[in-house]
Amino acid sequence: MKYQTMSWWQVGLLMVAENISLGVLSLPNAVATIGLVPGIILTIFFGLMAMYCGYVVGQFFNKYPSTHTFADAAYLMGGPIAREIMGVAQVLIIIFIMGAHVLSFSIALNVLTGHGTCTIVFGFVGFAVCLALALKRQLEKVSYLSIASCLSVVVCVLVAMIDIAIIRPEYGQAVAAQQHVSLQNGMLATLQIILAFSGHHAFFTFCAELRDPRDFTKSVVFMEGMATIFYVIVGVVIYIYAGPDVLSPALGSASPLVSKIAFGLALPTIVIAGVVNGHVACKYIWVRMWRNQPARLHQKYGASLISWVAICTVLWVVAWIIAEAIPSFSLLISLISALFCSWFSFGFSGFLWLYMNRGRWAESWKKMLLTALNVYVVIQGAVICGLGLYASGEALAEGAQGSAFSCADNSG
Repeated sequence: MKYQTMSWWQVGLLMVAENISLGVLSLPNAVATIGLVPGIILTIFFGLMAMYCGYVVGQFFNKYPSTHTFADAAYLMGGPIAREIMGVAQVLIIIFIMGAHVLSFSIALNVLTGHGTCTIVFGFVGFAVCLALALKRQLEKVSYLSIASCLSVVVCVLVAMIDIAIIRPEYGQAVAAQQHVSLQNGMLATLQIILAFSGHHAFFTFCAELRDPRDFTKSVVFMEGMATIFYVIVGVVIYIYAGPDVLSPALGSASPLVSKIAFGLALPTIVIAGVVNGHVACKYIWVRMWRNQPARLHQKYGASLISWVAICTVLWVVAWIIAEAIPSFSLLISLISALFCSWFSFGFSGFLWLYMNRGRWAESWKKMLLTALNVYVVIQGAVICGLGLYASGEALAEGAQGSAFSCADNSG
C-alpha cells in the first residue's frame, strides 16, 4: 500500500508525460508520406482504439488486482513461461523507448550547439542526465516532474508550429492523399502514428499505484482524448505549412533560430518522458529481484538501494547503445512500433478481454459484438507487427538508419 499514493489526475498527467512526447515529433512526417486525409483518419482511429485498449487494461486490473504488469497478466493466463516471455518483452520495449529519448537528446544538443562536438558525446550526456533523474524509486516523486514535461512538449511544438506557419516555405503543397505510396513507406508512416499511442506497457504499473484503481478509466480518457486532439492539430498544421519535406523530428523544420528555441524547450519532455518509461522497467526488475524478501522493497539503504542503482545504470547503458546503433529517429521509432507497440498497445488487450469473459463470448448480442471487436484487436496487432517488421527490415537493409556510433550530425 505504500506505493498506492496517486490520484487519477496525477496518473493522467504521468500518462500524458509518457505518451505525448517523442511520438508527436514524427507525426507531420508521417502525414506528409500518406497525405492529409489518411493521416487524420489513422490518427483518430488509433486514438480511439488506444483508449478502448487502455480501458480494458483497467478492467483487467480491477478484476485481478495482483496483475501489476503485463507479465503478471500473462502468468495468470498462460503460466510461468508466458510470464517470463512477457516480462522480457515489456522490459525490451521500454529500453528501446529509453534509447529513442537518448537519441532525441543528442539531436537536440546538435541543433542547439550547431553540432558543437561528436554526437556520441551528446548521447552520453543524455544517458547521464536521464540516469541521475531515474534514481528516485517512488513513481509519485517522478509524477511531479510530469507537469514540466507536459508544458514542455506543448510549448515547444506550438512555438515551432507558429514559426513554420509564418515562414511557410512550402505552403499550398499539401496533398489530400498521396498517390503511389509503397507498402514499405506507407507502413513506416503508420508505425510513426502508432508510436504516439505507445504507453500501454506501463498502464498496469499506473493502476497499481492509484489510491483507487477504479479511477483508471478517467485517466485513460483524459490522456487519450487530449493526445488525439493534439496529434491531429500538430500533424496537419505543420505538414500544411512545412510541406512534403518536413523533417522528423518536426521541430527541425522551423527556422534555424526558432528550431534551437523549440529543441531547448523540448529538453524537459525528452528527459522526463524517458525517465518515466525507464522507471517502469527498473521497478519491474527490482520488484522481481526482491519478491522473496518483500521487506527490502521499503528499505532506503543497503542492498535495496545498491540493486536499484545497478538496475537503472545497466538499463540506461543499454538504451544509450541502442541510440548509437540506430541513429535515425524515424526508423528507430518505427522499429519500436513494429516489434512492441503492435502488441502492447493493441493486440494484448484483446487477449485480456477474451480471458476475462471466457465462457460468455456469445451469451448476448452485445457480448458477441465485443467478442468480435476484441478478436479484431488481436488480429490488428499481428498484422501491424508482421507488416511493420517487413517495412523496418527493408529500411534497415537499405542502410536508412545511417552509420552506427558515428560522430556525424544527426539533426538533419
